[in-house]
Amino acid sequence: MTPDTLLETAALLGLFVLAGGGYGGFYSAGRIWSRPALIRVGSVCWVAAFALALAIAVLTPLDLGWKVLILASAFVYAIIPPMTWRYLERLHHEQEPQR
Repeated sequence: MTPDTLLETAALLGLFVLAGGGYGGFYSAGRIWSRPALIRVGSVCWVAAFALALAIAVLTPLDLGWKVLILASAFVYAIIPPMTWRYLERLHHEQEPQR
């Protein structure tokens, strides 16, 4: 890997993680404040993360195993915020005092 491709790969990976974090952050904020627009912005961030994962798989000199891991991570990013939100709702609903 040349220094240039190392920097390009690192930049794509950093943007991939940032987009995934944006999805989680905007999704959570949208659910907390009941703002569907923020949830949609989060969805756009996930699409960007998936596009970046594809770019990493196609454009970088990483080994196949790393490319598969990045693509799998992009798919997992899609389910983590909703799954975590449902878990937290169920957890807090069970802890509410019964009247």
